[in-house]
Amino acid sequence: MLHPSYSDLMQVVNKDVEEGHTKVVNSRYSIVMATAKRAREIVDGAQTLVETKEDEKPLSIAIEELNEGKIKIHAEE
Repeated sequence: MLHPSYSDLMQVVNKDVEEGHTKVVNSRYSIVMATAKRAREIVDGAQTLVETKEDEKPLSIAIEELNEGKIKIHAEE
């Protein structure tokens, strides 16, 4: 099981959206695509934004970064 859950991640991403406005993330797909993109950046040598363990996988790091609000998802226009 994924910790935090998709629902938790969606709440983190949408926390700054005012009531009545369009949410940044409306689906699990958006979370998956954003974390996968960030994980690829980490694999390619990008600096991590959270403390990591020696054998921690890039996707786990990307999820933690999103959960801690270190990265933002921007809605496409």
